[in-house]
Amino acid sequence: MANDRMLLAVLIDADNIPAKYAGDIMHEIKKLGEPALRRVYGDWSSSALDNWLKAVGELGMVANQETSNTAHKNASDIGLVIDAMDILHKGRFDGFVIVSSDSDFTALANRLREDGVEVIGIGEKKVPNSLRNACNRFILIENIIESEVDETTAKKPKAAKTVSSKHPPSKAVPLIKDAMKSMDPEADWFSLGPLGNFITRANPDFDPRTYGSSKLSDLLDKTGQFETRKSEGNMQVRRLL
Repeated sequence: MANDRMLLAVLIDADNIPAKYAGDIMHEIKKLGEPALRRVYGDWSSSALDNWLKAVGELGMVANQETSNTAHKNASDIGLVIDAMDILHKGRFDGFVIVSSDSDFTALANRLREDGVEVIGIGEKKVPNSLRNACNRFILIENIIESEVDETTAKKPKAAKTVSSKHPPSKAVPLIKDAMKSMDPEADWFSLGPLGNFITRANPDFDPRTYGSSKLSDLLDKTGQFETRKSEGNMQVRRLL
């Protein structure tokens, strides 16, 4: 069956990510592609993962048992890495989603990218830059949660929105202008899609939601420094200042 959606292998570090985010994370992943493989790694004999066991059942995931035989050693990390390499060598998937805030997965992300597959990271804002930049794209859980709240409150007109911007839109302006300069220093108008892709390639954790916007076009409008237009069905943008 023909399908142009990216086929994704989702690998989740249950020891590192709170189970309460599981549903929102999977909802986000489904926007990116088809999460055909969904594995969650942890020592399931530990009561600390009881909430994850419930999420695994509800979301159609597979719980991989990784027993910690030595104190302070994370067997889940090792099991996840071994599985990732086995999956990579089978060549069935277009991309991997590594859900963790642990910098120990930086080497894995780099290795996967070397084979030309897309690597998407998802973790909390505490995640080190080393892991963020090793991925093709890194999505902050805080942005996922806030966008889900925004969608929910939008359906309830009387409810006040609880989404708050972490950074003012003006903070994104240098990233956008640098991308335009790198793409073509002489160009006036830029197509929105390729511009967004270029910004993300240069800054894997770039996300309009970080600046209080649901999408790039909204962010551009909020900065007051860009003009947008539709040309032959495509959105274009240029600098005003």
